[in-house]
Amino acid sequence: MFQKLKNIYHLCQAIIANIYYGFPSRLLKVIGVTGTDGKTTTIHLIAHILKSNSKRVSFVSSVYASIGGKEYDTGFHVTTPSPFELQKFLRRSADSGDEYFVLETTSHALDQNRVWGIKYEIGCITNITHEHLDYHRTYENYVDTKIKLLKMAKIGIVNKGDRSYKYIKNQISPLRPSGFEGQAKIVGDIPNLTKFNQYNYSAAYTVCKQLGLSNSQILEAMKIFKLPKGRFELVYDKAFKVIIDFAHTPNAFENLLPEIRKKFLKKGERLIHVFGSAGKRDFTKRPLMGTVSSQYVDYIILTEEDYRTEDPKKICQEISSGIKNKPYEVIVNREQAISKAIAMAKKGDIVVLTGKSHEKSLCREKTEYPWNEHDAVSNAISKLKS
Repeated sequence: MFQKLKNIYHLCQAIIANIYYGFPSRLLKVIGVTGTDGKTTTIHLIAHILKSNSKRVSFVSSVYASIGGKEYDTGFHVTTPSPFELQKFLRRSADSGDEYFVLETTSHALDQNRVWGIKYEIGCITNITHEHLDYHRTYENYVDTKIKLLKMAKIGIVNKGDRSYKYIKNQISPLRPSGFEGQAKIVGDIPNLTKFNQYNYSAAYTVCKQLGLSNSQILEAMKIFKLPKGRFELVYDKAFKVIIDFAHTPNAFENLLPEIRKKFLKKGERLIHVFGSAGKRDFTKRPLMGTVSSQYVDYIILTEEDYRTEDPKKICQEISSGIKNKPYEVIVNREQAISKAIAMAKKGDIVVLTGKSHEKSLCREKTEYPWNEHDAVSNAISKLKS
């Protein structure tokens, strides 16, 4: 009942916001991207391709919003802003003369009616894997919510290589969306393209083709694209390496960790993984995260990740229940966990930190404490030198 009332509240907010700002999405070509993993990279890549081809574009991602050439912070743990904030961004974009607006659109925003009234030109689903089942209850409900974006858009784009494709195809008859594959030949010439990013690049390529860009226009832009902050980001590369990534689902681990081993590690070198799982969020994924991590890493340090009002030790215990035959320890304080990982790293080892990435706060109990993953790494490395 509470959730229904909350959804009605957001719907009322969205209706009023659209009216107040004059339905600005009608003046733009809005591209919505949703999915469990890869949304942010795909958003930034689409915007980069459009900008590289002299198109005027604004975007909102979980990292930040770029509106009319100015950057805005979207707040703590926020991907899709509130209706009033979102409509204000759309209005500023339209007033600045933009033609395109790329919007990271979450399942929560879709379910809660926060994006009501937005006229989507294209809706794209990158993938749908195990996540947010605390909110959606079942995988099918989760997919059904994502499908709302396709139904709101003129053109739908889906991942034919994802487990959700068959279900989506059955739910939408006849199937309108264009499909893309992660192994698309078109992205084969992109330098240093990781396997897990092939789907993101293929999605962005398919979107931009639908917008009328040529192969050469898209590929030339892709070749000079730099991943967003905190996405497969190599932040230290000397005796050992430190990588920061936003991966926080079993599927993201499954894609990220073997890629790191393949790309960087030699025989005898270790992969050390520091991660946790958010409190008051999907708890069923926690043992799965432990299982996947233990398949690919050599040492695990479990730590906090916005535990909110849950017991962080209990969260770590639930993750550890899935760890198979790999050494691990629990250090709840994230800064101490990162320091321990870096202190134990030997020549050739890799420390990978997942889950926090670009985020600027850590939620402990009901308080948001300032946090910077990059600073935590720098501080830990400084201690080694002192």
